[in-house]
Amino acid sequence: MDTNQEIALTQLRKSVEKLGSSTDSYGEKTLMRFLIARSMDSEKAAKMFVQWKKWRAEMVPLGYIPDCEAADELAAEKVYLQEMTKSGHPVMIVKVNKHFASKDQLQFKKFVVHLLDKTIASSFKGREIGNEKLIGILDLQNITYSNVDARGLITGFQFLQAYYPERLATCYLLNMPQFFVTVWRFVCRFLEKTTQEKIRIVTNEEQKEEFIREVGEDVLPEEYGGRAKLVLLQDVAVNY
Repeated sequence: MDTNQEIALTQLRKSVEKLGSSTDSYGEKTLMRFLIARSMDSEKAAKMFVQWKKWRAEMVPLGYIPDCEAADELAAEKVYLQEMTKSGHPVMIVKVNKHFASKDQLQFKKFVVHLLDKTIASSFKGREIGNEKLIGILDLQNITYSNVDARGLITGFQFLQAYYPERLATCYLLNMPQFFVTVWRFVCRFLEKTTQEKIRIVTNEEQKEEFIREVGEDVLPEEYGGRAKLVLLQDVAVNY
């Protein structure tokens, strides 16, 4: 860590204290995520950190969302959690053709938190370091208009931006049909530039080969060009 980062961290801690909160139980790598997300502006990072702590206390009082609080969403069996890549990133796959817009938005939000927390927790080797990242894959194969849920997509990405800063390594969009392009352009209006830069739309063979190479054949299921089997999110055990 260089001198400028150390100074920014010190300023962040002081700014958090001025806002009536504390960074006592959080390590440098956790705090650095907030600084990076706010372009090393310690005051903006402090506000983000305090808002995050408040949100976690309200949304995730147990420290995690149990399966029973997202039961309907889990029953659709639309999210899969694979092994880690060589870079140490767990891979989460969403089959969008199994998704339908939820009538219970609170449960859907809890489901988003559940899958993000569980994916990140699957990368812990003993205990959380604070800078773990995930790879997301949105598979749009065989989707119809009934699967289109712009609100749900926006919610997922906004949660990542506001409450999981610097947790996303890369998000791949596979098999995007032409009719979904307009939907995606609308969703992108709600995404920060840094988020958009981490999203890759795979449309041709060259991009597909790069996708397979970056994620790894040992991790990717066979249907995506790898050698692994799909593993349902709820079949993976983690220690939070």
